[in-house]
Amino acid sequence: MKSVKPGRGPSMMGGIFGIFAVVVGLFWIGGAASMGAPAPFLMFGVVIVVMFLVSTVYSFYNAAGENRFSEYDITEDGEEPDPLEQRREHTVSLAKDSAEGTKEGGFCPYCGAKTGADHTFCRKCGKKLED
Repeated sequence: MKSVKPGRGPSMMGGIFGIFAVVVGLFWIGGAASMGAPAPFLMFGVVIVVMFLVSTVYSFYNAAGENRFSEYDITEDGEEPDPLEQRREHTVSLAKDSAEGTKEGGFCPYCGAKTGADHTFCRKCGKKLED
C-alpha cells in the first residue's frame, strides 16, 4: 500500500507536546477556579485539555503503533483497502441516484425538494437541475 504516514519522530514529539499542553490546561483550569473566574474561562480550559488529549493519543499511536494512521491513503487494487473508500463510493452512488432521479422526476440534488420530470429548475431552491 502506498500511503503518506507521519514520521515516528515527529509523532513522538507531538505526543510529548500534547502531554505538556494537557498539564498547562489543567493548571489553567485550577488557576481560573481558584481566582473565581466565570464559567467560560473554566470551559476554555476543559476544551483545551480534551483537544490535546485526543491529539496526544493520536500522536503516540502513530509513534508506537504497528499500523499507523495515514495522513493520505493512496491504494491500488488488491492492496489494503482505503477505509474511507466505501463511504466515498456510497456518497457518489447517492449523488448519481439523485441526479438520475431528476430526469424522471425525483428530488433536487441541492436541496432535496421533489421535482417533476419536465422541470429544468428546482421549485424550492431555484438551482438548475442536471439533464
